[in-house]
Amino acid sequence: MEVKVYLRYLNIAPRKTRLVANLIKGMEVERAKAQLLFCKKRAAKPILKLINSAIANARNNLEIDGNFFIKEIRVDQGPMLKRWMPRAFGRATMIQRKTSHITLILEVKEPKKVERKAIKNEEKKEGARKEEVETEKTKKETVRKEISEIEVKKPGKKLKVPKILPGVKKMFKNRGGER
Repeated sequence: MEVKVYLRYLNIAPRKTRLVANLIKGMEVERAKAQLLFCKKRAAKPILKLINSAIANARNNLEIDGNFFIKEIRVDQGPMLKRWMPRAFGRATMIQRKTSHITLILEVKEPKKVERKAIKNEEKKEGARKEEVETEKTKKETVRKEISEIEVKKPGKKLKVPKILPGVKKMFKNRGGER
């Protein structure tokens, strides 16, 4: 199923708004929201509000639930406000205040059935708990084996230090350590 929403007469030029819209085209809604939250463009906030509105409409009015993704987002040019600005030698230049119309189409990936999911989740949780207990036991056993294999070193014995390669000495020559 599709959910179609519109944002009209946004006071941001369509060229600037398309930059943000193209970032999220084809994404899942949650990823798109995260992308828009960290986007520094001014058009990100109205697009984020539009996505939230579309999801709320789908869940409340159409009673659709599931994973939404952005099927299409289109930014068209709205009407221009034309203003005049005085310039040198008595001339005037026109300033065009452009507006945008945004069309957003969300589509639902296959809706999830809540009852089956709840039963499967409980079974998965029980299986995961059993696996966690088993993995903890095996971890403890491996740690015990490692500890028993470690030899206790006597304080009187000198430890063998591997030879340092000649290039490594030069790299750390002036670092304030031993030479």
